[in-house]
Amino acid sequence: MTLNVLVVGAGMGGLTAALALQQAGHRVEVFDRVANLRPVGAAISVWSNGVKVLKALGVGDAVEQASGRMNEMAYLDKSGKPLTRFSLQPLYDEVGQRACPITRATLQSLLLDAVGQDNVTLGLACTDFETTDGGGVTAEFSDGSTRQTDLIVIADGTHSKLRERALGRPVRRRYCGYVNWNVRVAATPDLAPLDHWVQYVGDHQRVSMMPMSGDPATPEFYCFFDVPLPADTPNVPSSYRKELSRHFAGWAEPVQRLLDRFDPAAMARVEIHDIEPLETLIGEHAAILGDAAHGMAPDLGQGGCQAMEDAWVLARALDSAGGDVAKALKAYDEARAERVGEIVSRARKRAETTHGAEPAATRAWYAELAAEDGSHIMAGMRKTILGGPLG
Repeated sequence: MTLNVLVVGAGMGGLTAALALQQAGHRVEVFDRVANLRPVGAAISVWSNGVKVLKALGVGDAVEQASGRMNEMAYLDKSGKPLTRFSLQPLYDEVGQRACPITRATLQSLLLDAVGQDNVTLGLACTDFETTDGGGVTAEFSDGSTRQTDLIVIADGTHSKLRERALGRPVRRRYCGYVNWNVRVAATPDLAPLDHWVQYVGDHQRVSMMPMSGDPATPEFYCFFDVPLPADTPNVPSSYRKELSRHFAGWAEPVQRLLDRFDPAAMARVEIHDIEPLETLIGEHAAILGDAAHGMAPDLGQGGCQAMEDAWVLARALDSAGGDVAKALKAYDEARAERVGEIVSRARKRAETTHGAEPAATRAWYAELAAEDGSHIMAGMRKTILGGPLG
C-alpha cells in the first residue's frame, strides 16, 4: 500500500529515510527549516553497518568512491610515543564491508540527488502536528500552511520539539563534559600516514586525524580536538588557534603542525551533548529517528550510522505491515529502541573514559592501549556492526 509520508529534517537521517521510503513505493515530501543545507561538522565516519544500508539504497558505491581509505588505526600518547597500531582489514573481512569516512557535504549531496531536490522544501519549518479523525496526520508549518499525511517522520535533530510532541513529554539534552573542534586539512605524511586513523591521547584530551577523501590528487584528513571544559564556555572563532595551542602545548610535533595549518574559519566547535535513551521512538502516526531519537556522543562513530539503520528498518517495517501504520510503527520501535539505547549508553561510557570523568579509569585505559593488539577494539566495533539490520 502506498502511503503519503512527510519527513521533517533534511540531514543524514531524514534524507536516508526519504530515500528508503521512496524506494519502498511511498510518496515522500521532505521539509527543513533551514534555507540552505550546511552540514554541521567537517566529516562523518560511516562505519560498515551504515555503508551496508547506503549500498542497499543504491548510493553506497558512490560513497565508497568519494570516501577516504582507512586501512590502519593507531593510538599515540601526547609525546608521540606509539601505544598501539593495527590493521583494520581483519574487521573489514569479518563484517564484509570497509568503513567510509567522507565529508558531510559530499554525503548530503549524494543523498539529496538520490531523493530528488524537487521532493525537498527548504526554509519551511514544521512547527506542530496532530492526528486526524481519519487516522492520518495534519502537519502545521511556520508559514501558516498545513499538509495532510499518513505518517510523519521526525528527523529534525537533537533539539527536536516535534519529538516532544510525539512523546508527550520534554526531552532534555545532557552535556557530556567536553568540547569538540573539527576541521578538514590537507593530508600530508608529516601529519600522519595517509591511510591511517591516528589518535593522540593524554591529559583527558584527544587529537584525531582520519583520512576522508577519495581523491588521491587532493587527500584530506578529518581532524578533531577534544578538550574537557565546563558547559557554555566562550566560543570565539578568532581565538580557536590560540586556545587550542594552549590546550595542546607540548604535544607531539604532528599535533603542532596541525595546529599551525587548520583554517579557523572552516572549523566547527561543538559542545557535546547526548540524551537519555528513550523508552519509545514512536508516537501516534509518528516515527522518531536519527539524532532526534538517539542523540549520542560521537565517541563510537555511530550517530549517522544508526540514523541510516533507522531509515532502513522503518521502510522494511512498513513493507511487512502492508499499509498498517500502527503495526509498522510498533515493529520499528521493537527493532530500534533497545539497540540505539544500548549504543547511546556505550558511547556515553566511552566518552567518560576518554575525557576523564573518572581520572583513574582514563589512566587505566591509557595502560590498556599500550597493551592492545587491536583485537579488543575491533571486537567492540564488530559487535556494533553485526548487530545492525543488514548484519
